[in-house]
Amino acid sequence: MRPLYTRCGALDVHKKSISACVRKPAEEKGKVQIERREFGTFTSDLEELGEWLKSHQVRHLAMESTGVYWRPVWNVLEESRFRLDLTLVNPAVVKAMPGKKTDAKDAARIAELHQYGLLRGSFMPPPEIRKLRDLTRRRAHLQHDKNRVVNRISALLECANFKLGSVASNIVGVSGLRILYALTEGQHDPVHLAGLAVGSLQSKQAELIKALNGRPSVHFRNMLGDLLADFQFLTKELDGLERQIRIELTPHADVIKRLCTIPGVDEVIAWTILAEIGVDMSEFPTANHLASWAGVCPGNNESAGKRHGGRVRKGNRYLRRVLVQGAWAVSHANDCFLTSMLFRIARKHGLKRAAMAVAHRILIIAYHIIGNGESYRELGGDYHERKNPNKTMKRALATFDRLGYEVELKPKVVNDAPQPAATTTQPKRGRPLGSRDRQPRAPYGQGRSTPVPCRVCRERGIPCIHGKSDTPSRQRPRVPTLTSPLRRYAPCAPSGRSPVFTPGTKIARVRKRFPAINSTAWSIVSFRRTAVASASKFLDDRR
Repeated sequence: MRPLYTRCGALDVHKKSISACVRKPAEEKGKVQIERREFGTFTSDLEELGEWLKSHQVRHLAMESTGVYWRPVWNVLEESRFRLDLTLVNPAVVKAMPGKKTDAKDAARIAELHQYGLLRGSFMPPPEIRKLRDLTRRRAHLQHDKNRVVNRISALLECANFKLGSVASNIVGVSGLRILYALTEGQHDPVHLAGLAVGSLQSKQAELIKALNGRPSVHFRNMLGDLLADFQFLTKELDGLERQIRIELTPHADVIKRLCTIPGVDEVIAWTILAEIGVDMSEFPTANHLASWAGVCPGNNESAGKRHGGRVRKGNRYLRRVLVQGAWAVSHANDCFLTSMLFRIARKHGLKRAAMAVAHRILIIAYHIIGNGESYRELGGDYHERKNPNKTMKRALATFDRLGYEVELKPKVVNDAPQPAATTTQPKRGRPLGSRDRQPRAPYGQGRSTPVPCRVCRERGIPCIHGKSDTPSRQRPRVPTLTSPLRRYAPCAPSGRSPVFTPGTKIARVRKRFPAINSTAWSIVSFRRTAVASASKFLDDRR
C-alpha cells in the first residue's frame, strides 16, 4: 500500500503526559524513520510540543480523543503558527490488541495508520460553533438540574400530605409558586391557600381545599424554602444563558427562523441543532452521513447473509435528545406529514421506534434547510394516501368488506360551469311569514309535476323515495353511491321500498319518511356518507 503522507505524527494523550511519534522518510530509500518523545500537559509543554513537530516539518497530526484531556492540546496546536492539519480519532477505531498496549506503541500505531490514510477523523466544528455548543449544553444541564429540583419539591409535598400535584398540572406555575411561598411563610389554612390560585385553578377551589389540607412542620418549611431558593436561582441562570445564546445566534437568525418552521421544532431545538452540527454542511457528504453521526439511524448487523436487528449507535446524545423530543411533540400536530408518518410506522413497529424514525426525518430536513437555504414545505397528512391512490382505495374497500358493506365507486363529475354572482336584495318589511300562513305542500299529482325517479332507483327498478320532479334543476355532480339497503333497519317501510341513501340525500327527510329506523342505522348512514366522500377524494387524486 502506498502511503498517503510522507511525514505525519500522532499523539497518545493522557491527563499528565503525552506520547508523541513522528514518521518521516529515512536517508535510505524506501525506509521510514520514527522519532518518539514524551511531553507534559501544561501550556508551556504543549507549546514545546508544537515547536518539536514544526522542527520535524510535520503538517499532518492525529490524536486520540481521551475524555476532555485532548481539548487543551487541540487549543494550542490549532494556532496558525504551527500550520498543522489536525485529525481527532475515536479511541474505538484505534483500539490495541491485548498484551501489546503501551503509550509509545499506541502513538506509533496511530501514526502508521494515519500515514496510510486508514483513520477516519471525527467532526470538529470551528471555534465559534464550539463556543455556541458549550452554551447550549450548559443550558441543557441547568434545565436538568431545574427538573430535579421540581421533582424534589413534589416529593416533599407528598411527604407532608399536600396533594397539590393531583389538582394543578404544574406545581411551579404562577398559582403553585404563590401557594408554595405562602407555605414557607407559615400559612397553613387550606381555604386561604386555595384563594391564592389564579387563572383556571380558580374553578377548582373545592379540590384545592382538600389537596392543601396537609401536615406541615418546621422541618418541612425549611426544606421547602431551600428548594424554592434553588429553583429561583436556576431559573435566573437559565434566563441569562438564553439571552446570551440569542446574542451569539444573531448572525444566524434566518436559519433559526427557517428551522422553526419544521413541525415539532421550537427555538431551543433549533439552537441545539445549529450548535451541534454547525452551518457548514460540507463536513457531511450526504444527509445520511449526518444521521449516522448523530445516532438516529439503525445500525448494521448482518451475518451469513441474514440481517439481524441493529441497535442505534450512541452518536451525539445532545442532538439525539432534542430530535426525539421534537418527534414526540409532532404527535400532537394536525394534518401534518410527520404526524401521519409517526402513527403509520407505530402501527407496525411501536411508538418508540416511530419516534426515532421521525427524529431521523427531522434531521434530514434540517440538513437541507441549513445546507441549501431551503424552507420547509408541508406535504400534508394525507401524503401517503395521495402517493398510492390505488392501494389506498383497495385498503378502504377491504375495510368496508370486512364490516359487511358493499361499495360501488364511480368517477366524480366536476361541474365547471360558472355560477351566477350573488345579488344582494333589501329585506322585505313586515312580519315574516309564519307557520300558520304557509300553504301545505300539495301531494304528487295535485298541483305538482309528475315525480321522476332518480338514476339509482331507476337502474335498480325500485320505487323512488327521493321525490324529484321533471322540472329542470341544477345538476349535481356524480359521486360514489352506497348500494347496500337498510331493509332490516326499517321494518315499517312500504312494500317494495328500500331506503337507498346517496351523499346528497337529506337524512332528516328520509328519517321523517321512515320514523321506525333506530339510531344505530342513522349512525351507519353517517359513517357511510363520510366513507363515500373519502373515496371521491381518492378518485380525484387518481385523475
